[in-house]
Amino acid sequence: MIVVNADFFINISMFHGFLKNQLKNTVNRTMRVFKYLIGIWTAIVIYTLFSFLGGSKGLASYNYLLSEKERQWDNIRELGIINEELEKTRNSLLYDQDTLLVYARNMGYGQEDERFVRIVGLGKNNMAQTVTGKVYAAQNPDFISDKSIKIAALCGGLLIFAFFLMLELIESKSR
Repeated sequence: MIVVNADFFINISMFHGFLKNQLKNTVNRTMRVFKYLIGIWTAIVIYTLFSFLGGSKGLASYNYLLSEKERQWDNIRELGIINEELEKTRNSLLYDQDTLLVYARNMGYGQEDERFVRIVGLGKNNMAQTVTGKVYAAQNPDFISDKSIKIAALCGGLLIFAFFLMLELIESKSR
């Protein structure tokens, strides 16, 4: 048979109350620290999102480079069409005598037995210019600088930190 006196129960209840207060203080301290860590995590999240969406290697830059790539391919297709037309003109000048005569006459050449009358004041006889295509240079993508992203993340983190600090000060004054 176990004999327990009343002092033992009082000591256990006091110890239980002490543990309960310690646990409550630990939870309060943890919550206080957690409030301030939210500011740091907010800064990290802001930096990550801005870098991923608008940074130098983010989605906006990637999409811009994809559109530049498509423009380059369009330019290459256009140059291919011009190349085919020039190739046809070259072949016709090489192998067709009549086409060569017409082309030479347009440039101002004639045969030995022909006479030319020059009319002054009409300007140059501009032959149809051959289009050789255009040079297309890709532009650099626009993005948010890393320094700006870091400043925005720092401001956001400090704002959240200040918000929770003000809440804690208001709580402490109301107690």
